[in-house]
Amino acid sequence: MPSYIDISVPLHENLPVWTGSHGIHISSLNAIARGDLANVSRLDIDIHSGTHIDAPLHFVEGGKTTAEIAIERFIGPCYVAEIKDKAIIGAKELEQAAIPDNVSRLLLKTDNSERWKDSSHRFFEDFSALSPEGAQWVADRGIDLIGIDYHSIQRFADPPDVHIILLEREIIILEGLNLRHIAPGAYELICLPIYIQGVEGASARAVLKTNP
Repeated sequence: MPSYIDISVPLHENLPVWTGSHGIHISSLNAIARGDLANVSRLDIDIHSGTHIDAPLHFVEGGKTTAEIAIERFIGPCYVAEIKDKAIIGAKELEQAAIPDNVSRLLLKTDNSERWKDSSHRFFEDFSALSPEGAQWVADRGIDLIGIDYHSIQRFADPPDVHIILLEREIIILEGLNLRHIAPGAYELICLPIYIQGVEGASARAVLKTNP
């Protein structure tokens, strides 16, 4: 029987967020304990917090929104590649990861995943991510979705070249994954972003299904 592994990070107010981000705020609107008929919560969030997708509109004027991306692109075979001890992931590092030729959805497990031992850790700026050369390698290989195990597919202090290279080609970016307990190899990805119209990103629940 196949098993399912949640690779999302839980949303809570102490989850690390990008420097300067609005962040995550959860409050109670109604509470049974206060005499209300039901418990009702409010979520106020920068949608680039936690596990989320980036659509082309994020860095491409007039690009597709999250709701304009076919849901089928988020579901299907994927490959988890492990790249350790590398803060900058370029073409060389991707070549050395022995990624199969036919991969269309690629998730990168890096040293970042160890950060998720504590989901309330302080935002770490020196995380591992793609260089522009790495992004071009992804584009040239015809990869349709690229995911990574921290807040961004590109380095913290870099200009947005990585995002632009990927999003101009309508390659989906899946960020904020927790791959700490995931072994490299082939899986099926099931990623369901929230259906919001007119926006450039959306929170998502991402799950890996193991091959029986």
